Amino acid sequence: MSEIRNLDPKCIWENFYALTQVPRPSGHLEKIQAFLLDFAKRVGVEAFQDEAGNIIMRKPATPGMEDRKGIILQAHMDMVPQKAPESNHNFETDPIETRIVDGWVYANNTTLGSDNGMGVATIMAVMEAKDLQHGPVEGLITADEETGMFGANDLKPGVLKGDILLNLDSESWGKFVIGSAGGIDVTADMGYQEVATDKNDAAVKVTLSGLRGGHSGLEIHEGRGNANKLMVRFVRSAISECDAHLATWQGGNMRNAIPFKAEVVLTLPKENVEALKELVADWCEEFNEEYKGIEKDIMLVAEDVETPEKEVPVEISDNLVNAIYACHNGVMRMIPAIPEVVETSSNLAIINIGGGNASFKILARSSNDEMKECIAETLESCFNMAGMKVTMSGSYSGWNPNPDSETLNTLLDIYKEQNKTDGIVQVDHAGLECSIILGKYPHLDVVSLGPTIRSPHTATERCEIATVAPFWNLLKEALKQVGKKK
Repeated sequence: MSEIRNLDPKCIWENFYALTQVPRPSGHLEKIQAFLLDFAKRVGVEAFQDEAGNIIMRKPATPGMEDRKGIILQAHMDMVPQKAPESNHNFETDPIETRIVDGWVYANNTTLGSDNGMGVATIMAVMEAKDLQHGPVEGLITADEETGMFGANDLKPGVLKGDILLNLDSESWGKFVIGSAGGIDVTADMGYQEVATDKNDAAVKVTLSGLRGGHSGLEIHEGRGNANKLMVRFVRSAISECDAHLATWQGGNMRNAIPFKAEVVLTLPKENVEALKELVADWCEEFNEEYKGIEKDIMLVAEDVETPEKEVPVEISDNLVNAIYACHNGVMRMIPAIPEVVETSSNLAIINIGGGNASFKILARSSNDEMKECIAETLESCFNMAGMKVTMSGSYSGWNPNPDSETLNTLLDIYKEQNKTDGIVQVDHAGLECSIILGKYPHLDVVSLGPTIRSPHTATERCEIATVAPFWNLLKEALKQVGKKK
């Protein structure tokens, strides 16, 4: 695990290793907040925790650079707690185990936390460095970005002093992000009165697994399988062909991750169990054929289980299955002026049905506020027809691009000088906190950048080692050049 401490540049990798030893899943940040405050005290920089749980660090300008504009380096402290089915990892207590494979750093069957631990480690490296040249620097390390951007949403105006914001949460080295999508959480709930299961019925648990999952913003356009949307096709077939009834459904566990697993418990006449298992095999073959080239080794497995005493009433089950089937999932529209970039999408992230309650959670995204409202109302209409109560929360606007940014142009010049090639300017479909922070500090000049990270929000999350050193070299030079007052 400690092998990553010897990677180049050591100042970032040593700090990232330290972060892997501190549990920091979204919603459980007490340990990482205390760790960051202790770090700041140890290296001798000002730091405090605000009312939203954010950690703010401040480092004065080096001699001769006091007249520079202040730079805010921003990242989020929490990580997505996803793990492979075979993992027993406890994100609230266990350190992340790291490994190096073919030039990439992975975790051991869990998310790595490079999203956004690499950004936090970089801020730490700047704060403890004694040999950098820079104007006034602030580190803004926000809380609970992954579950609703709560830290950024509750950040108070007037706390930050700087004029330039460098967000360190982008995931492709050489690409400079100047815009991102907004988002809104759509939750549909329904209570129902369970009914007694026929005592003569059998029960079968069907589990769909083996999907890649992924980031519901960055990877939504790749057409990866959504476990909930695939499962509903099988369930509908089982109901019509095998006289099956729905008892429970659990699928997905993070609002911003494409669900890679779902499981249902179905009850049915005992004489239909073998037919159901044949149906499972047929659908497994169908899914693997449909997703050939995108997914591999999709598994749909049936196992006999004890028959539950209660199940979902038929009329309610039909409504829920129809709503899941009809629910929009995936890309709705590309940006008309930039057709290679997703504008609007939704991700049917979490389904929980059982015990008299049904709950669906969807994260809808769009860089266009009108289209964000359109996709949210599309989802609301779908669930309303099923008799569900729909609530909207956590809405944030997109980050409108500023291609004339002075900071962007400086970064592009430095990148070309150091790497002998042009950097790429882009707009991301992933949600970044920049738009929220800009809403409170509209004067900021904002650019997002970072080393290369792949498959965030999955157990195959990884960071490309070769991109971290050039990222650090660029940032060091940027601290020298960015913010010169004219």
